[in-house]
Amino acid sequence: MATPAQTPDTAGETAYRRIRHDIIFGLLAPGSRLRLERLKGPYMASISTLREILFRLSSEGLVTAEGQRGFEVAPVSQQNFREVAAMRELLECHAMRESFRQGDVDWEGEVVAAHHKLARMEDRMLAGDRAEAETWKRYDWEFHHALISACGSSALLAAHARIFDQYLRYQIIAVIFRGKDAADEHRSLLQHALDRDHDAAVIVLKRHIGACVKHTLENGLIAA
Repeated sequence: MATPAQTPDTAGETAYRRIRHDIIFGLLAPGSRLRLERLKGPYMASISTLREILFRLSSEGLVTAEGQRGFEVAPVSQQNFREVAAMRELLECHAMRESFRQGDVDWEGEVVAAHHKLARMEDRMLAGDRAEAETWKRYDWEFHHALISACGSSALLAAHARIFDQYLRYQIIAVIFRGKDAADEHRSLLQHALDRDHDAAVIVLKRHIGACVKHTLENGLIAA
């Protein structure tokens, strides 16, 4: 919880997390200008702090910085979505291999627990309750992260987290929920993780990501 004695660093980190969240979840739309004066009040940060935050988000691919023109939310495109999806697949498949090899019983418990939360939320969405899309995507992230969490490489986990957030932004923009197929794929990934069957898990993950991209592009949910 924030306190009145909040330090500039803490305030800056809070503003960073809020702006990052608002970009990923579409509250700051792709291509929109990020004028420092207008951001100052809503995010309770100084001009200099906001500039540092936007440069930081630029390094993460969520903001573009264009010299004297300032900053804008990174645009989206079909080609970029394909590239982001391919990178997610590459990183996640590799990380799963190492995680399945090194994961212990505690890791298995974390995977099962993460899947339980996701499955319960997917059941609600299949029943027509779409009111908690943000919670659904958080549980989706937690499950996929749990699958790879025992890979033994903090650098790999950090790279995957960054690309997953870029992928998530497309899912939020396109309002992607593939229903029973996606839920079944998550159950399969859980079973393959417990069986330590990496080859089978890779087949499911590639189908899982590929179907999401295909759904988005075929339905024209992202402009070319």
